Amino acid sequence: MTRPADESPALDRPAPVRAGEELDLTRLAPWVRDALGSPAAQVTVAQFPGGHSNLTYWVRVGDDEYVLRRPPFGANVKSAHDMRREYRILSNLSRHYPRAPEPVAFCDDPAVLGCEFYLMRRVRGAIIRRTPPPGIDLSPPVAADLCEAFVDTLAELHSLEPDAIGLGDFGRPDGYVQRQIEGWTRRYHGARTDDVPAVDRVARWLADHMPASLPGRIIHNDYKFDNLVVDPAEPTRIVGILDWEMATVGDPLMDLGTALAYWVEAADPAPLRAVAFGPTALPGMFTRQQLVDAYARRTGRDVAHVVFYYAYGLFKTAVIVQQIYYRYVRGFTRDERFARLGDVTRLLVDAAAAAIDRGAITIAA
Repeated sequence: MTRPADESPALDRPAPVRAGEELDLTRLAPWVRDALGSPAAQVTVAQFPGGHSNLTYWVRVGDDEYVLRRPPFGANVKSAHDMRREYRILSNLSRHYPRAPEPVAFCDDPAVLGCEFYLMRRVRGAIIRRTPPPGIDLSPPVAADLCEAFVDTLAELHSLEPDAIGLGDFGRPDGYVQRQIEGWTRRYHGARTDDVPAVDRVARWLADHMPASLPGRIIHNDYKFDNLVVDPAEPTRIVGILDWEMATVGDPLMDLGTALAYWVEAADPAPLRAVAFGPTALPGMFTRQQLVDAYARRTGRDVAHVVFYYAYGLFKTAVIVQQIYYRYVRGFTRDERFARLGDVTRLLVDAAAAAIDRGAITIAA
């Protein structure tokens, strides 16, 4: 007999709120009750422990469950934590793309939490992080099917016409590639702490080898396993995609490059495997090249410049990690998960340099 999703040991569950990231319930609860039209409901808050950027809280209102998204404490990059923007894309996208969570209320009153935030309906399911959750067995055949679903879901997102779903003005696809290279280079220097010699070399190479931007599509910009929600009873069925903070209208192959940057293989060097973001090195999982080939078959897009997109994905991810590390170094967060992220920045930039030097998306161990 199949265990209901609510009872599955694989179900992603909240935990107590981390020290320093508490929400003022005396201010939040009245706003929640008013926003949802539930004046007498009890409001309870916990925190989902995953994630490294925007903070995600579980909010129970009576018998209903919601998720609250807010910027991290001490964030100094406003454009990277724009709650209004994230709320807007989900408001449109959830009506056309069932894997996007449905937002229900937005708050721009700083008197509530000191920042903008929003509520969305919870997408119940399991999240496959570096180690699969209890009750999910990723045998080689299941792992291969999950990879197919991973690619199919990304390709389906990239098939959406922005104009048709009210998001034609959501980004600027013309010149998108150049703006990304320039923007992430600038953000790195704005969050610099330690000396990472390969940064400037990788940034220069990317600037000198930019392919022309493809026609704009809705792109997630942080597409990886721990941003996907799967059915615990059928883990190859993806039921939701989370963390839309960087979504825009842009070149879909830049989105693929980000996904590749998170995709660590069994044959990769041990230091890279040690910081894997997901279970992508398990037997049966695709290699990066197999992932690219599957995407090309599914979409018909030319992937001849895949080394550029992979190096870009690694560089961008390195900058995101560095921004988080910067907050830790400056004391804006006490989350000890972030203490070693400076080493991860260096590792990712070095991997980008290695891919450029080899002209391939494989990295010799």
